[in-house]
Amino acid sequence: MALSGGGWLDELEAWSEPFLDALDHPARRHWAPYYLRGLLLPGERKSVQPMAARLGLPAHDQLHNFVASPAWDGAPLEAVLAAKADALVGGPDAVLVVDDTALPKKGSASVGVAHQYAGALGKNANCQALVSLTLARDEVPVPVALRLFLPREWVADPARLERAGVPEAHRAPRAKGEVALAEIDRLTALGLRFGCVLADAGYGNGALFRQALSARGLLWAVGIPRVQKAYGTEVALLWPKARTGRPRLRPMPSEAPVPAEDLLTAAEWRPVAWRRGTKAPLSAKFAALRVRIADGEAIRTGIHLPGEEVWLVGERRASGETKYHLSNLPADAPLERLVGLIKARWVCEQAHQQMKEELGLDHFEGRNWHGLHHHALMVMVAMAFLQHLRLAEHRRTGPGKNAAPRSGPATIAQPAGRARRPRRSLARAA
Repeated sequence: MALSGGGWLDELEAWSEPFLDALDHPARRHWAPYYLRGLLLPGERKSVQPMAARLGLPAHDQLHNFVASPAWDGAPLEAVLAAKADALVGGPDAVLVVDDTALPKKGSASVGVAHQYAGALGKNANCQALVSLTLARDEVPVPVALRLFLPREWVADPARLERAGVPEAHRAPRAKGEVALAEIDRLTALGLRFGCVLADAGYGNGALFRQALSARGLLWAVGIPRVQKAYGTEVALLWPKARTGRPRLRPMPSEAPVPAEDLLTAAEWRPVAWRRGTKAPLSAKFAALRVRIADGEAIRTGIHLPGEEVWLVGERRASGETKYHLSNLPADAPLERLVGLIKARWVCEQAHQQMKEELGLDHFEGRNWHGLHHHALMVMVAMAFLQHLRLAEHRRTGPGKNAAPRSGPATIAQPAGRARRPRRSLARAA
């Protein structure tokens, strides 16, 4: 959906009022609307200098000071964002997708930059990695968290952390899964509603991540590598007695664990379609089997004892590639339900792409922690506004009031004439 003219500015003014109320300083309430409009207006670059020029500002200094200042905390705005996202797409049939997105960078001064895997490039590159959480329902994504992952070389260098303004609470080493779990806890405490957590193998491969989700009472469906081992559901724990020596402290499993790819070799594979593409339904062959994942305590032989009983799902794509997944959905869950959740992860990639291509997520040129997170937060606010427009338009013109559209999110076209300043009620001067 493309909009022209200035009508969307009035809509933005009303919609963004709760965010402005959450800012505790009149100067920040004044400049936040400018920053949002700078992100939403068309333009090749969404760093502060070109945004200031498009907004008709005489200089970019105040816009830069707004986003880079360590004096304001983003938590109140993040709480408003969570409430907005929940109102748009939250509910028991929503999913919370955990992933990460890379921001390519040159040099070594930008906070968190390192030679690490960049999913957008499909290889290791010099970049920043943001752990992302996206709330989605009916293929409509609303990003609700973007948090920088700090590589080992950063955590081990206190002087570097200090120069980049990394807060003390974020200087301890944390894996990406730990960062994601902290954000899940924050969002659930804010009342965000979703029915299942989704993640790819980068997160699903971690036993502690899966176990932590289950301990929180959450349903999940995650990718795993083909070598992940599991047991059949009939596995038992035995206590064989040795003729001599001390009594055994740990049991032994009645069978050896088997890699996921071997467990599904003899399973029934059948085609399942999960959504309609531009030309035809998207489908692949899937097989599902109840297993007990080998992620319990490790014993002397080096194997892990059986853990939680879960679904092991295999996916054979038309390309010949085979993917594997685990889910703790109930034993009576139909295969179509499992497939629908597994394939729902794609919406976060759509959101990442739009935030970069249209809203300039990867255009921030500052080097400090606060500036990067403030910029990412404002990009998420802008993205939520676009989804608000998209869903409102669909309610006016779509086939059903409760159905979400299948097309891409809204985009903003350049209003006719020179960009106008926000109203005084929206941009309260300091």
